[in-house]
Amino acid sequence: MVRVQRHPFDPWAEIAAHERQYPQWAGKYGATAVFVGSLRDFNQGHTVAAMTLEHYAGMTEKHLDKVSREAIARWEILDPLVIHRYGPLAPADPIVLVAVWSAHRDGAFLACRYIIDELKTRAPFWKHEETDIGRRWVVPE
Repeated sequence: MVRVQRHPFDPWAEIAAHERQYPQWAGKYGATAVFVGSLRDFNQGHTVAAMTLEHYAGMTEKHLDKVSREAIARWEILDPLVIHRYGPLAPADPIVLVAVWSAHRDGAFLACRYIIDELKTRAPFWKHEETDIGRRWVVPE
């Protein structure tokens, strides 16, 4: 499942809610790999007071869904959960959640890493930071 949303979320509550939606998964997985990305209060040597995250609606969800399907095809995993925020963010706010359920830890770890890496490098998101030296667009590393 993929969601791109403006409102804040609690990663741990989202994981528990997702598991409750799929009672048929009980006993089918032995591993859950989780990545939670949060806004840091520093970047590239400067203090970050806030960030606005923009995305291309429709295209972003389509890309994240494609990446999730690629992970399902490569590893024996259950449906991954991907939630990503957009809009205004403050330091410590969760930005992204990737959770992957699998019978074995190796598949869960590899699929989780693949999804977050693809999201960070190819998903259509743009970051605009408010720093101690003014506002700036973040250039992907």
